[in-house]
Amino acid sequence: MHGDGLRYLALGDSYTIGEGVPQAGRWPVQLVQALRAQGIALQSPQIIATTGWTSEELAAGIDAAAPAGDYALVSLGIGVNDQYRGRNVDQYRAQFAALLERAIGFAGNRPARVLVLSIPDWGLTPFAIAQQRDGAATSAQIDAFNAAARALCQARGAAFVDITPLSRAHGREANMLAGDGLHPSPAMYALWTALALPAARNALA
Repeated sequence: MHGDGLRYLALGDSYTIGEGVPQAGRWPVQLVQALRAQGIALQSPQIIATTGWTSEELAAGIDAAAPAGDYALVSLGIGVNDQYRGRNVDQYRAQFAALLERAIGFAGNRPARVLVLSIPDWGLTPFAIAQQRDGAATSAQIDAFNAAARALCQARGAAFVDITPLSRAHGREANMLAGDGLHPSPAMYALWTALALPAARNALA
């Protein structure tokens, strides 16, 4: 499944597992391909992620999967479902802090090997509009969650990759969306990958 090379663990939710896109379209898989193209031998990602997971559910999913040993790279992207289900930023901060510490542990206690992706803004997607969601309120909550995660990453020395502006710039474009009108398409994930690539390369340096 994983092949030769450095080990990569990707932790998250629908955005990490790539809801509605082929396996090759998932951003962690695209990231591996981009790093290989630059001569960095990375295994196919071990992904622990499920559509709909909150931070708490990801923690339980990690417990169940029990990933072992040190990873050269660990990515973490979680929180959209915490926001969707009405959790407040203090609840998210506590859950995210615990997940970040676990990610650092999986990276051999090397925070610089951890890559955190921000929560994209789903509030302007056709899905959100059909649900008559308050887009401004969604955006404000996502900004608050991302600010909390960014501060924790900065304090611990993990990389924080802010893909949220990309989601706002392109979130209404049909080719940037999967068929459900909510999740990103492989084309959008390619933009995320390009933004994450320098940070991943630095992490593996």
